[in-house]
Amino acid sequence: MQKLTNKEEEIMKILWRLEKAFVKEIKAELKGNKPHYNTLSTIVRNLEEKNYVSHEAFGNTHRYYPLVTKEDYRKRFISNTLADYYDNSYKSMVSFFAKEQKISIEELREIIKLIEKEN
Repeated sequence: MQKLTNKEEEIMKILWRLEKAFVKEIKAELKGNKPHYNTLSTIVRNLEEKNYVSHEAFGNTHRYYPLVTKEDYRKRFISNTLADYYDNSYKSMVSFFAKEQKISIEELREIIKLIEKEN
């Protein structure tokens, strides 16, 4: 699974939410500075080349849909982040968020309870 650019990820989030969409529908969902239709179409075709999406043809237009689930992408992204930045250590990753005050002690307790319930 190839790494996606920020814009490609943004488009994938839209496709995961909509499930199927034409380029004009994707463009309507984009926030902020929207790329030109042709630029957006090229990005979506790049996603197709990377095997993230496929399409159904309706005459000259295509309706795109995801081939990769959000969960599969998330697992891959987290695994790569863990390997690249935390030496494959979940402990290092969680302690980073704790030090940065991105996770509270109460949230950590909830996580521990979830883990204990699973085992």
